[in-house]
Amino acid sequence: MQDTHQLLDTWIAHVTDPELVAELTAMRDAQDEEAITDAFFQDLAFGTAGLRGTIGAGTNRMNIHTVGRATQGFADYLNAHFEHPSVAIARDSRNKGELFVKTTAAILAANGIKAHVFPRISPVPTLSWATRYLSCSGGICMTASHNPAAYNGYKAYGPDGCQITSEAAAAISEAIANTDTFADVKSMDFDEAVSQGLVKWIDDAVLDAYYDAVLATSVSTLTPEQVAQAPLKLVYTPLNGTGLVPVTEVLKRAGITDVTVVPEQRDPDGDFPTCPYPNPEIREAMQKGIDLCEEVHPDLLLATDPDADRVGVAVKAGDDYLLLTGNEMGVLLLDYLCRMRAERGEDLSRKVAVTTIVSSAMVDALAADYGFELRRCLTGFKYIGDIITSLADAGEADRFIFGFEESYGYLSGDHVRDKDAVNASLLICQMAQYYKLQGKNLGDAMAELYERYGYYHNKTVSLSYPGAEGAGKMAGIMAGLRENPPAEIAGSQVEAVVDYATGVNGLPEADVIEFDLAGGNKAIVRPSGTEPKIKLYVFAKGEDAQAADALLEQIEVSGRELLS
Repeated sequence: MQDTHQLLDTWIAHVTDPELVAELTAMRDAQDEEAITDAFFQDLAFGTAGLRGTIGAGTNRMNIHTVGRATQGFADYLNAHFEHPSVAIARDSRNKGELFVKTTAAILAANGIKAHVFPRISPVPTLSWATRYLSCSGGICMTASHNPAAYNGYKAYGPDGCQITSEAAAAISEAIANTDTFADVKSMDFDEAVSQGLVKWIDDAVLDAYYDAVLATSVSTLTPEQVAQAPLKLVYTPLNGTGLVPVTEVLKRAGITDVTVVPEQRDPDGDFPTCPYPNPEIREAMQKGIDLCEEVHPDLLLATDPDADRVGVAVKAGDDYLLLTGNEMGVLLLDYLCRMRAERGEDLSRKVAVTTIVSSAMVDALAADYGFELRRCLTGFKYIGDIITSLADAGEADRFIFGFEESYGYLSGDHVRDKDAVNASLLICQMAQYYKLQGKNLGDAMAELYERYGYYHNKTVSLSYPGAEGAGKMAGIMAGLRENPPAEIAGSQVEAVVDYATGVNGLPEADVIEFDLAGGNKAIVRPSGTEPKIKLYVFAKGEDAQAADALLEQIEVSGRELLS
């Protein structure tokens, strides 16, 4: 552990930002050991997801100095690997985002690296798009995805528009480690960098080209007459994030105009006042939208997270609203894409779909039925992006049909290399139109798929391990599972233990353990790379929904005991 008091004194001696100074001196004057330790016991780790942490003072916080140090390390890496490097930069609606963007751009400029900056908030997929469209050497997006309002983050991208590789992350981390926070970071005045042409504003033509690329992913076979017979009615919430303009613009261009936006969550707001955890996976974040649905009676509720790379959906089911899971929407979209492509006479046998090791086994049943190739990768959309890039490099980008994560991330085109809620929103709405013509909503369609392929139910449980002791406890739990794996879970024999840390099926090594149970059920344990949490993924298949849910609950209870 770092010498927290020495670091506190160093920061107080060098920091000039009044807000940070006040926070640091308050810690010192109150002799708040817990606050001092939590702020300085470690440096924010720079991994393939870049940085992510709570906003505040200290080495373990997101602030202009941790952002500056990371940017200097990234700049050193870029200058060592590219002749004339350039970087695209975006931000979502989170607090301090604009400050962090200007800090980053000014440091890149001082290092001779041209920065292309979005002038307004913009989603993650537009950053991935701009990185490739502008032929940049890398990209940076200030976002903490769906974390609570206290967080912000710094997501780094390679020239392919995909999150940086593990090798690049390691090299950048080494450069950061060799950078002194206060002595080694070069910078210049932001406005001066703009006037010198070292910082350039990204114009709307780049966004228009992105919208065209998203619209080109449409596979709808409905005629205008058919669409007129079943016009789609939508309630949409951007959850106070970046989705409002791009999502509604793409839907409008696709002819979907009956969109009611949740008023309390319409405008960008980094405090997320009506959804403390702005994650479309959870009902609390969706509740304002559900309340509005009771008044408007739409065909579906659509919600994008703050950086508009994830999307959640709810539909009417009896007297309530059903929130479709990420696995269910992934299965629905993949089935829809296969149906539409088959209608157009495409050969599905050469198509490739990609999902992760923690996503539903129901996808395997679809692959067997439709005949496409299914590839599984580690958790993290960068791995899906890597597969798309490898197909593109081989001149086979057209083989990619769909990629998804169980955590509500989807992509059906090769226009970007990250999950894209704008693309997914278009597909979901067109799919809803397709089923509406048949007198069904998306819940009905999912029920039919369960009847057809079997009741594959899944659940993700996140267990928190906060504070300075949390990381040690998480490491101890994972070590214990490796040294003494359980012989049974929920009364079922553990038939196999798959430790992804050893490298499995050609995948990179990862801190993930899979327990395969009798009957094709399983539990997977994975520490989060960005939060002090261990995730438990539970998989169960039953003869009907009730049987699958009962098995799911039993495996969850046993899994929680293992991780306690």
